[in-house]
Amino acid sequence: MCQLLGMNANVPTDVMFSFAGLARRADEHKDGFGIAFFEDRGLRTFVDPRSARESPVAELVRRYPIKSDNVIAHIRKATQGRVALENTHPFVRELWGRYWVFAHNGDLKDFRPRLHAAFRPVGDTDSERAFCWLMQEMAKAHAAVPDVAELTHTLRELLPQPAAHGSFNLLLSNGQALWAHCSTRLHFVERAHPFGRATLSDEDVSVDFAALTTPEDRIAVVATEPMTCDEAWQAIAPGGLRVFAGGRAVV
Repeated sequence: MCQLLGMNANVPTDVMFSFAGLARRADEHKDGFGIAFFEDRGLRTFVDPRSARESPVAELVRRYPIKSDNVIAHIRKATQGRVALENTHPFVRELWGRYWVFAHNGDLKDFRPRLHAAFRPVGDTDSERAFCWLMQEMAKAHAAVPDVAELTHTLRELLPQPAAHGSFNLLLSNGQALWAHCSTRLHFVERAHPFGRATLSDEDVSVDFAALTTPEDRIAVVATEPMTCDEAWQAIAPGGLRVFAGGRAVV
């Protein structure tokens, strides 16, 4: 299975500490990596079908610490679809004049919904197909971008349909919030004042967040497995949908 990483913050924040931990897991999850950074309504996306441990693109990302208030990253272990650029997460689509970013960890069997011309997969993964269906159904449900609460209600109605076909852990964002749906395993941690020191679970690297933040900062990080060994990560219950806005869980 793949590995997910998401971040939501109330101010633009550097996610490189967590990304370093994610990249360490690319020895097993070596079939591509990607990361997307929202900047207001804009989006920077970096993807490569090579492992995050070997990719020059990943090295560029590590050396160019972009600050963002919503980030989605993914390292791939292919289950459906060949190892190729078009099959590398996260996937991006436009809806209601906003970019939407989606990354999936899991395996959907026989989920082949009818798709119309506005949303079609470019690659051949179950993940991108599910994302296109999700965008299509949200477009049917709303004429313009609704607020976060209404979008969350719509997602609660839609997500059980693909999830019935297998494991469907996902991260989704339009730059306003970060949605995290758990099918099997997904965890999150919230960081706020007073900030402390944290150490990566996969590497002997630590950071003192107190030296890098202000008392008003809030950051929420979501990952398949906890990224640090000395913070109070919480498991999202299977079937659960959590929403993060302003650096905290709001649902």
